[in-house]
Amino acid sequence: MLRVEDSVLVLLAAGRGTRFGDIGCKLDELFLTRPLGLHVVTALEALPFHDRVAVTGTAKVDYAAHGFRVLANDDPSQGLARSVAIGVAHAKEIGAEAVLVALADMPRVTAAHIHRLFDASTGADSVVASSDGCDAKPPALFGRERFDFLLALKGDEGARALVRAGRHVVTSPAELIDVDTVEDLAQLNTLIGR
Repeated sequence: MLRVEDSVLVLLAAGRGTRFGDIGCKLDELFLTRPLGLHVVTALEALPFHDRVAVTGTAKVDYAAHGFRVLANDDPSQGLARSVAIGVAHAKEIGAEAVLVALADMPRVTAAHIHRLFDASTGADSVVASSDGCDAKPPALFGRERFDFLLALKGDEGARALVRAGRHVVTSPAELIDVDTVEDLAQLNTLIGR
C-alpha cells in the first residue's frame, strides 16, 4: 500500500478557465468567504505529504503561504497534461513513491476520501481514482511506476484511459463537484444553502 508520507500532492491550478467567462480566474472567486482555489488546500493541510506542489497559471491564490512549492505552467494552452507533467517531474526528481493529483476547482474534497484512495492502493503500479458511482475522476493516486506514462501525456485528455482502467473509490457526487462555470458555482452555493 502507498503511504501519504512518501507521496507528493500535485495540485493543478493552471487551467485557463475559459468556460467560467471573462471575469478573471475562477480560483480567485469567493466561496464560503475564501477563494475557491483554497478549499482543497485547507481540506488536505493535515495530511503529511512528503511535498506539496501547486502548478499555477493566472490565479492570485497564495499557495506558497500554505506550504506549497509553486511551479508555474508557462503554457497552459498545452492542456492539462502539461500541468500534470510539471508536478510529476518534480515528484520523480525527489524520489517520491506516488503522486496524488487533485484539482484546485474541486472545493468539497475531504481528507477522509484521500485516505480511502491510499487505502485502496496496492503498490508502485497503483492507479486509484475517485468516482461518483458513474464516472472516474480526480483526485487520483498514481504509483511511481506510472510516472513515465504521466510524463508522456499530451493535451487535455490527460490520464482518462489509465484512470478508467484503475481502481475506483466511490464517494458522494457532492464531494466531487468540479467548478467549471459560473452556473456550477451558483449550483454549489445552492447545494450548501447559500
